[in-house]
Amino acid sequence: MSTLPKPRGPLSEALLAALASGHTDLAHVDPDSPEDAALSLWVLHELSYRGYDAVDDRLEHDPGLVRLRGRLEDDLERRLRECWPGRPAYDEGFAEAFFAWVAADDGPSLARHVQREATADQVVELVQHRSLYTLKEADPFTFALPRLPAPVRAALAELQYDEYGGGRPERLHAHLFAEGMAALGLDATGCGYVDEAPLEVLEQNNAMSLFGLNRRLRGASMGHLAAFEAVSSLPSRQVAQGLDRLGLPAEIRAYYEEHVEADAVHEQVAVRMICEPLIAAEPDLEDDVWFGAWCCLDLEARLARHLLAKWEAA
Repeated sequence: MSTLPKPRGPLSEALLAALASGHTDLAHVDPDSPEDAALSLWVLHELSYRGYDAVDDRLEHDPGLVRLRGRLEDDLERRLRECWPGRPAYDEGFAEAFFAWVAADDGPSLARHVQREATADQVVELVQHRSLYTLKEADPFTFALPRLPAPVRAALAELQYDEYGGGRPERLHAHLFAEGMAALGLDATGCGYVDEAPLEVLEQNNAMSLFGLNRRLRGASMGHLAAFEAVSSLPSRQVAQGLDRLGLPAEIRAYYEEHVEADAVHEQVAVRMICEPLIAAEPDLEDDVWFGAWCCLDLEARLARHLLAKWEAA
């Protein structure tokens, strides 16, 4: 379980007080900044994951908190859809079009920076930010399992079985990352670095939870997963090379080395055995599949621009 983060504005401050007291009528409180809204939504989503040491688990479904979560989720989804350019036109099969679309992405690359230029301090900062997702790696997508057609459900279960260590707890990808964090001298329990997370990290995580926790967005969840896996293998190799260049611990390199081969397989499963059959079974979900994939790439590009600008200015 996690400890509650520090507030970033009136809404998150009121929310944290409400979680402590159980008085959850927050309809009269609005966020005063994007960070305040994003942190509040992240806190509410976390109730559906590990929860908090000092918060009653029954508050996950408290009507007042559910209403607030819906309000914040609607705002996030609206802003993402306003930026989305729409489904790309294509003549070939979905899988070929999807891989070509991902290959054409020219967003900034944190992995390439780690490979060639990053300092050890920058890598540690990046690991801290990645920990918000990676310590519960794969979990947002697991929420979609009971919501999918049988063949798609089976393929997702196969992929997730690998993510969760193939039945070996010590091979869980989240556990491998935690071991890497510990080797770097970092806190690998709970979500210890949420207070350091910029808006871009919070919104990355909020989008995955938004898609996973809402049945109507199951297509977006699977599209996000497919893009996530399709852009993981080569960047994982680049990060591993950068960690080796810096002489950082073998445990953190092992996490990324695990993903070089695993995600080369996972991308095929996610695109050809999950998204393609899902669209064939439920054609109305195709727009959302592409939308979720676009969100994955766009939100990562936003984080990369933020961190690269920060590091360049330092």
